[in-house]
Amino acid sequence: MNNFVKLILFFMLIFIISCKNNNENKVSIIEEKDLDLQMIDAYEEGMNFFDINDFISAAKKFNEAELLYPQSIWAPRSALMTAYSYYNGSYYLDAINELKRFLEIYPNHERISYAYYLLAMSYYEQISDEKKDLGSILDAKLNFEFVLNNYPNSDFALDSEYKLELIQEILASKEMYLAKYYIEREKWIPAINRFKNILENYDTTIYVEEAIHRLVEIHYKIGLIDESKKYASLLGYNYQSSEWYKESYKVFNKDYKKISKRKKKKKSSLSTLNKLKSLLKNEN
Repeated sequence: MNNFVKLILFFMLIFIISCKNNNENKVSIIEEKDLDLQMIDAYEEGMNFFDINDFISAAKKFNEAELLYPQSIWAPRSALMTAYSYYNGSYYLDAINELKRFLEIYPNHERISYAYYLLAMSYYEQISDEKKDLGSILDAKLNFEFVLNNYPNSDFALDSEYKLELIQEILASKEMYLAKYYIEREKWIPAINRFKNILENYDTTIYVEEAIHRLVEIHYKIGLIDESKKYASLLGYNYQSSEWYKESYKVFNKDYKKISKRKKKKKSSLSTLNKLKSLLKNEN
């Protein structure tokens, strides 16, 4: 009898546990649906704020949507939209922080290439001119290179390549600015090193021709004539039609300006004489 009672009690216990689990599952499903709806509402509110250019409110709503249901597929999308909202509002430091968090939490997300590109752009937008600190320029360069090397077939590779070319121009202009700063103070060796750096690392930029000419100029000035001629030959070989080659030519030919003026004067006199002859012919 005791065994029979025990058996009944055992089955009752299993039934109670089963009912409890079913109830818990139902409650869990209801809670998930409720969280899902709240998240969608928050996301839609974020989009509404974004559409009216209220980017701070949009970012807060997208962040709220992510926190409401972090297991949802919409959570990483909301995180990206938070960063994108800050970016559009020119809150670049906030965008950078959100993107770094996204890369840490969702390292395998399908839009990871976009996250790195947006991170690069957030640094890039903070670049002002060659006189400022290199931090933003180098961070932008690093992330554009990462996109180009790791996601060469993505939608962002081509623009990353273009931005890297612009960054090269900015870095070269900074070298040029510093070199001229040293020239003004007659610090010839640091100036030479800056110009050489342009030749070695930024030879595709618009500054390379002037850099070679300045090397001609400085070496001539400090008495290193052979070194000066070496750079003049380099400039002539690669950029003979350049205005900077003409300037370098003047360094070695001090009478260049006088000869040039004489030629112009002679040409002007001949032109006047020809006009006079033409008038006389017409009168006859």
